[in-house]
Amino acid sequence: MSDVTLDEIVGLCKRRGFIFQSSEIYGGLAGFYDYGPLGVELVNTLKQLWWKAMVREHDNIFGLDGAVIQNPKLWEASGHIAGFTDPMVEDLVTHKRYRADHLAETDSTNLIELAELLKDKKSPDGNPISEPRFFNMMMKTWVGPVEDEAAVAYLRPETAGAIFTNYENVRETMRAKLPFGIAQIGKAFRNEISPRDFIFRVRELEQMEMQYFIKPDAQNETYEMWRDFAWTFLTNRLGIKSESLQWHEHDDNERAHYASSAHDIYFRFPQGFKELWGTHNRTDFDLSNHTRVSGKDLTYFEQETRERFTPYVIESSVGVGRMLLAVLVDAYKVEEINGEKRIVLKLRPDLAPVKIAVFPLLKNKPELTTKARQVYDMLKKSFGNVMWDDNGNIGKRYRRQDEIGTPWCVTVDFDSLENDDVTIRDRDTTEQVRIKVDELVNRLSK
Repeated sequence: MSDVTLDEIVGLCKRRGFIFQSSEIYGGLAGFYDYGPLGVELVNTLKQLWWKAMVREHDNIFGLDGAVIQNPKLWEASGHIAGFTDPMVEDLVTHKRYRADHLAETDSTNLIELAELLKDKKSPDGNPISEPRFFNMMMKTWVGPVEDEAAVAYLRPETAGAIFTNYENVRETMRAKLPFGIAQIGKAFRNEISPRDFIFRVRELEQMEMQYFIKPDAQNETYEMWRDFAWTFLTNRLGIKSESLQWHEHDDNERAHYASSAHDIYFRFPQGFKELWGTHNRTDFDLSNHTRVSGKDLTYFEQETRERFTPYVIESSVGVGRMLLAVLVDAYKVEEINGEKRIVLKLRPDLAPVKIAVFPLLKNKPELTTKARQVYDMLKKSFGNVMWDDNGNIGKRYRRQDEIGTPWCVTVDFDSLENDDVTIRDRDTTEQVRIKVDELVNRLSK
């Protein structure tokens, strides 16, 4: 288990404006969350870092932004209409629904086995439960003015669908040759039976996915390449400690219907080691099925060998929310400074939602606030995410900035008026040094 509890993370996120319960004034809605001012800054930074590493640093990976609603035949071809199901039971008193396999504490999804394991079980509220049955997790909607079977559509349960249906479009317009990839960041929707663990399991999520199209004989080396990419991104780009990560290989019962092999990187969340980033070998399942259902030839012809084949696909997929949660958990620390407890997010400076905070020592002294505003405006031009904070004493301001992960605090005091210098306080060491104002930007940049 992690050193930090989930309640501590939830409290920090609400208290400091990272994440709020969606529709909170109406009692909320299970499985849906809103990102606050600091949360959206951190989310955008994580997405930008992933996009840079995945798309801009690879000449043969191209971006896409597919529609949330696609032709229902796409989900027929992908197997989601027939197979995107989980076993479910219902509390016969409260009518809450729960995953049957989770309640039975088993990996089996066989309804007969689950019924036997659950025959003496009660719901978490202590009430009798229904017989287990399968439950399709796709969210249904209707397209057009009439809500009938002909108008049924689905909110996408994963972002990969549009990648496969646009495979040929991207290949032709980008003049791409194998191997090449298509990457996408976007929302997906899953009608989870029992969303839980804060933003870990939700009904509206955002995915960062890349599907890499290859020759079948390149599958093993390519698979290992993208496993290495995921691990390196988490440890090098985000600074997550390697001891908080571990590999998990899917067995036959766990693997998705399309995968010949699958590995997840598990992160040590407060509830234990759980899935963060998946690398899957989807073989030729997707393009073969879309060829069959659509009638469109999605095979690839290689000029050099005069060979025609259906490309294999290696998938790299990670949830934005889970990555955010992992970063917060990994950075969260409780320390004692001079006999006082402080909560600090030791985020890498390039991840921090606020890079620098500027304080006038006293807010009721115009000469201090004027000078501090000049420093603030100068730093904001260079660093963007700079916060002005003049509320409360300096100690309280430091604690607020520590909690949101601000790497440096700059204080303008009476000496600043005489010497044109300021105090810089380091978040991690709490050390303070005096720096000339005209050296600030260069010093902080380094």
